[in-house]
Amino acid sequence: MTRNVGSVDRVLRVIVGLVLIALVFVGPETPWGWIGLIPLGSALIGFCPLYSLLGVNTCRRTQPEG
Repeated sequence: MTRNVGSVDRVLRVIVGLVLIALVFVGPETPWGWIGLIPLGSALIGFCPLYSLLGVNTCRRTQPEG
């Protein structure tokens, strides 16, 4: 997996993920908030499968595979 999520994108994903997960405990208390694990996980590993399918890369430099 080649990294395709840049640093600004990663920070935004962490924020969005934490906000969505917080919805499970406060606010409408809906289980849909667990969907926040997806952006949080992709931020932590630095890879987004959807970006890969769409050919998007927000990293400044790419790392060679291997």
